Amino acid sequence: MASNQPAPEAPSSFRTDSFGDEDRTWEEWNPTEESIRPVRGRHRVAKQRGLARSSTVLGVGVIAAVGAGGMATAQSKPPVSISLPDSIADNLPDAKSLPGVSAFMSGDSDSDHETVAASSPLTTAGITAAEAEQGATDAGEALRARILQQAEQQQAGADAEAKAAEEKAAAEAAAAQAAKQQSVAEAEAAAKKKAAEEAAKKKAEAERLAKLAASYAVPTSSYYISSTFGQAGSMWSSGYHTGLDFAAPTGTPVKAVHSGTVKSAGYSGAYGYRTVLELDDGTEVWYCHQSSMDVTAGQKVTTGQTIGRVGATGNVTGAHLHLEIHTPDGSGIDPMSWLRGKGLTI
Repeated sequence: MASNQPAPEAPSSFRTDSFGDEDRTWEEWNPTEESIRPVRGRHRVAKQRGLARSSTVLGVGVIAAVGAGGMATAQSKPPVSISLPDSIADNLPDAKSLPGVSAFMSGDSDSDHETVAASSPLTTAGITAAEAEQGATDAGEALRARILQQAEQQQAGADAEAKAAEEKAAAEAAAAQAAKQQSVAEAEAAAKKKAAEEAAKKKAEAERLAKLAASYAVPTSSYYISSTFGQAGSMWSSGYHTGLDFAAPTGTPVKAVHSGTVKSAGYSGAYGYRTVLELDDGTEVWYCHQSSMDVTAGQKVTTGQTIGRVGATGNVTGAHLHLEIHTPDGSGIDPMSWLRGKGLTI
């Protein structure tokens, strides 16, 4: 700020009110090497007040600021005087207006600062209110505790993730095992169902054959099979055997294999005495080489009824019943297969 005093009148001298002496005058001084005395000993400067009063105050401010960020405990050191030029010191802000420093500047004496430092140790600068409530008194220990806590939390998180992954893998494995077991169970159930169906089918077939066997009968008894259908040989005019031969003693009863109507009964050349029985479905059963016949054409017969006797008439070499089966269209088929298809055992 400009001074209200008059400006100096001459360059050789000037007045100043800075020190309150209005009558004192000063002559112009042009220093030279000869006129300047060398400075000997320690250069002492008056102690300054404010922010730069001592390194202890500055140190307290820095440590307080750093300690709030979690730094470890600071150590005190002997105070060292620090001074600043007036041009800089006059422009510095008031130390009490600085955040975090005003608490250390409440008094003007060094004893006041020592009291503040004693009442609020530097080792507690980085401790939070929660840590203080838990009894923490050292910033370094508090920082170490926070680091360990954070490490424990990270480890706990990693353990939780690993456990979750293990549980997920176990669940997937259990699901796969359950699916496999279900597939095995389904396969077993399907196999059991198929086996049951096959058993039921066999049972039904057996019942059908049993029913057929009840309605069909073997044409004679006390026999053995001497020739089969299709057997080749010169004894047959066609070159092969056209029926099934039941070798049995002469006079053995010949029975109707099923209910039907006698279509013809008489002598028929190489067949000897032959009886033709027509069934309801048009199938014809030929009984040949009989020694005698007990039925006549047009007669109705039932299953197991005697229609003649075993003999050796016609083109034969011994007593036997020659049996032929003809379909409605006249084709000859294997009598053994036909009889077995009706549930009979030959």
